[in-house]
Amino acid sequence: MTTLVFIGNDFKYEMENVAKLFFPLAHFHFVYDEAPPESDYILFKREQGEDSVSLSVQVELPAWQGKSGKEFSFTEMPDDNACEAELARQLFTLLHEMTGLRPQWGILTGVRPVKLVQKRLAAGLDDEEVRTEMKEKNFVTDHKLDLALKIAHVQENVLKDLAPRDYSLYLSIPYCPSRCSYCSFVSHAVTGKKAQELLPKYLMALIKELRVTAELAERQGLRLRSIYLGGGTPTVLSASQLRQLTGAVKQYFPHVGEIEYTIEAGRPDTITPEKLEVIKDSGATRISINPQTFSDEVLQGVGRKHTAQDVIDCYHMAREMGYDDINMDLIAGLPGDTYEGFCKSLDTAAELAPENITVHSLTVKRSSALYSQLSEMEDYRPVQRMMDYTAEKLMAAGYDPYYLYRQKNTVGNLENVGYARPGHWGEYNIYIMEEVQTILACGAGAVSKVVLPGRLERV
Repeated sequence: MTTLVFIGNDFKYEMENVAKLFFPLAHFHFVYDEAPPESDYILFKREQGEDSVSLSVQVELPAWQGKSGKEFSFTEMPDDNACEAELARQLFTLLHEMTGLRPQWGILTGVRPVKLVQKRLAAGLDDEEVRTEMKEKNFVTDHKLDLALKIAHVQENVLKDLAPRDYSLYLSIPYCPSRCSYCSFVSHAVTGKKAQELLPKYLMALIKELRVTAELAERQGLRLRSIYLGGGTPTVLSASQLRQLTGAVKQYFPHVGEIEYTIEAGRPDTITPEKLEVIKDSGATRISINPQTFSDEVLQGVGRKHTAQDVIDCYHMAREMGYDDINMDLIAGLPGDTYEGFCKSLDTAAELAPENITVHSLTVKRSSALYSQLSEMEDYRPVQRMMDYTAEKLMAAGYDPYYLYRQKNTVGNLENVGYARPGHWGEYNIYIMEEVQTILACGAGAVSKVVLPGRLERV
């Protein structure tokens, strides 16, 4: 286990995150103001004099060794944030030189890099000034800056009429027909006897929570802007259960039919014509039919119980029933997939021409079955090429990138990006990812985000 040693500082969180850009599944031990072990360590040192600060990083790993250092003299001493950022830059530079890897988001390790671009634009910087600053200070590549700036400008159109008391509603159905190996959501396979017994009770509890939430929103004078029914897989519900739930949504939230309303119909092995008819009658304006990949071999490897042709058949069935706003999800970097295989899947999705295509970089979280199967992450550069191909292919096909977020333990610190044809941007996705609007969430595993003056509270 590699030891991270901190002398004169305690910048554990950021230094660990930058190290994980290069060693995503590494486990670290942490020591403070102690001598490092003989080997297998990274040392972060801050030495402070009367009018100067010296910062250095030393890497002593079995395969690599290196040392950097920089002395700063200031009329005003640098604060912790400035010192932390400089140590992150030094560590990034060393590990890039040693491993040959080059994470394209540089030292940015947060979930919402587009937010940083938006803040700079709001402060009066133009695109080129934003680009220059983020390249020099954060080591972000031109390719990712192109993407972030494009998204920031698309979002301006969606967010311009947002009001302080607007909110969106999220509903969670934490059940799936089977659990995928990469999944870390609060979700359970619906096939077991216990799940079958609990599901009707869960549904009644969710409907009760919907009623209470609607009453709360009305008392507070909130205005509903969008609804998202996700999971899990909401279409594991029977047609009658789905009708019961969507009927309650209609009853308690009278603006259904006037606002964006998404229902995830993600798994084709749960979709029937009757369920699609129920969704159509519910007032939903947008659905997701999610292949993840169009390779049957890869689908089988990650625990999906359907074929690629099943996805295509469900998509055409939805089109024939009049659905005119469909999203498809793909994942770059699934076990057993290749760059060529992913490109073929993306090309297939683009040929089907849904209004939205969302592409996720594989995230390997501790709570997923896949985490325990991997001792170390493979070279992420093929996945980086997959995401580069995604941007090139979809923008050339007339799709705009409109939201972006990242997760911990994502391969290569890469991103998840939603692409849409103009006018079909998923507003809920922007609201929740940019944290600009209150989200009231109902159901197991659902987290409400309440936007208050100057802060955001998660409930």
